[in-house]
Order: sequence, then structure tokens, then C-alpha cells
Amino acid sequence: MVIREWLIAGLPNDSFSIDNGIIVDNARRWPLMIDPQGQANKWVRQMERANNLQVIKLSEGGEYIRTLENAIQFGLPVLLENVGEELDPSLEPLLLKQV
Repeated sequence: MVIREWLIAGLPNDSFSIDNGIIVDNARRWPLMIDPQGQANKWVRQMERANNLQVIKLSEGGEYIRTLENAIQFGLPVLLENVGEELDPSLEPLLLKQV
């Protein structure tokens, strides 16, 4: 039932993608998706659309921090796009789930 919803939301219908979806769904840590074709991005956006997904990029300067704080305060999902090799140190407590 859950996998069917994922497929409807745009997850590719192959065993590798479904396995990765299961890992993302059951992981204890925040998932990092390397997504050159944009399939995971599309899937996450579709799955969380009803939950008022907040999409942020580190290139937005300090504006993304305000969006992130509001999302945490109101319990909204956040998609952090275009992550480079290094992250802003202000994200460390969040990534370690020390909110």
C-alpha cells in the first residue's frame, strides 16, 4: 500500500528505487539523496506537498535559516536542495537532531 503511494507520487518503478524508498522511510538519520536526474526531488516534493513542504537552498543566504526555524516551529517538512561538500555549521544541531 505504501509503495503504491510512492509510485503514484513519482518514485520510479524499479527494485533499486523501491529499496531506496524503504531505506529513506525507515532511516533514523536524515537521508542524503544524490539525485542527478531529479527523480528523488520530484518524489519528495510530491509526497510532502500536502504537508506544506518548505524547499530551501543554502545559496539563499541567511533567508533559509528563517524558513528552517519556522518549519521546525510549526512541524513542517523541509527539503534542502543543492547541498555542496560542506554544510553551514548552523545546521549541525539540526542534523544531529538536537532541536
